[in-house]
Amino acid sequence: MTSEVVLVDEISYPSKITTTKPLSLLGHGITDMEIHFLQVKFYSIGVYLDPEVVGHLQQWKGKAAKELEEKDDFFDALISAPVEKAIRLVVIKEIKGAQYGVQIETAVRDRLAADDKYEDEEEEALEKVVEFFQSKYFKKHSVITYHFPANSLTAEIVVSLEGKEDSKFVVENANVVETIKKWYLGGSAAVSPSTISSLASTLSEELSK
Repeated sequence: MTSEVVLVDEISYPSKITTTKPLSLLGHGITDMEIHFLQVKFYSIGVYLDPEVVGHLQQWKGKAAKELEEKDDFFDALISAPVEKAIRLVVIKEIKGAQYGVQIETAVRDRLAADDKYEDEEEEALEKVVEFFQSKYFKKHSVITYHFPANSLTAEIVVSLEGKEDSKFVVENANVVETIKKWYLGGSAAVSPSTISSLASTLSEELSK
């Protein structure tokens, strides 16, 4: 009997969530940084994928987790697989929405600029994302969920704050949506190495079945 809840750095993640269909928790980790020799943890990450994703990754069948972890083209294939995905962040160290907005703006803008895809439309879409986060305050255990429907170029961001109704925002710029996925799932360029390692491990196991 598998546990219905997975602990990620003492934070409970359900092993499955249902959006339009059940998605399984296939990877998890944290983002952290060493500041004056102390490990500061910012948030935990859970990556939920439609189990059908395995069917789109067959060319990596039989590869060891360590090998997958180092292959960015594997993570590119994971990102572009036409299946539903959700990324759930749970805040460990409280942060102002404005600060989180700046993080996402910088990460997305720099990656788009490097790929020569940062035009007026992207700038405008990104400004709206930053605006959405601006007025929020993320206490410990606040939840940010990015939901990527299958075969869609949009992303829905849902913020759940204690004692408040969920607030939602839809990102409609395909390049910005793709880059947010890369920020969290993009192999060596992703923000959380522990999440990438966990995904490689789970998917290596699933692909060997």
